[in-house]
Amino acid sequence: MSTIRVNVEPLAVEASCTDDALRVVLADGREIAVPLAWFPRLQKATPEQRKRWRLIGGGIGLHWEDVDEDISVESLLATKPLLVGAV
Repeated sequence: MSTIRVNVEPLAVEASCTDDALRVVLADGREIAVPLAWFPRLQKATPEQRKRWRLIGGGIGLHWEDVDEDISVESLLATKPLLVGAV
């Protein structure tokens, strides 16, 4: 019997922010929550600006036009923050 390994790229379908966390729901049902401090632009944004996001690349990332922030799902799944201190 043979098996085929299929790699499915994780895709975002929903996002929200609290005062201290970014929460992203993936198409496969997983939910990711990371500290908002990892993304200084989002941390400094107003709650209204944080609500105005859109999917990019079919869900491979998220974009906040108001604060010029792009975040990939891949970076959220990393074990270490990739963008700490980014401006």
